[in-house]
Amino acid sequence: QVQLVESGGGLVQAGGSLRLSCAASGRTFSSSAMGWFRQAPGKEREFVATITWNGGRTYYANSARGRFTTSRDNAKNTAYLQMNSLKPEDTAVYYCAADSSVTRIQTGMPANWGQGTQVTVSS
Repeated sequence: QVQLVESGGGLVQAGGSLRLSCAASGRTFSSSAMGWFRQAPGKEREFVATITWNGGRTYYANSARGRFTTSRDNAKNTAYLQMNSLKPEDTAVYYCAADSSVTRIQTGMPANWGQGTQVTVSS
């Protein structure tokens, strides 16, 4: 079992930025993919972004592309989600995920989930 801990959420004004962090423990992720999801109240959890630990490939949902950037630091077993130009509709609980398969992350079936961190964007 891999433990994932998100941090960096909070309250920000529209147009502002936040950087979320996801620290992994219990396993190394040098060949694993990391991902981000979000869930707003009353809505289904949706895919946001994913990144491979090797190769530097990233994939984004349409809602995130151009505004969000996911990155990683393998030495720290940590993934990041840099969120710029935030909008009120970005308000949600954001979850970190990890899996050996990028496809499993993109389809919402990662093996490991974090506990989530709240992001609130005010008007």
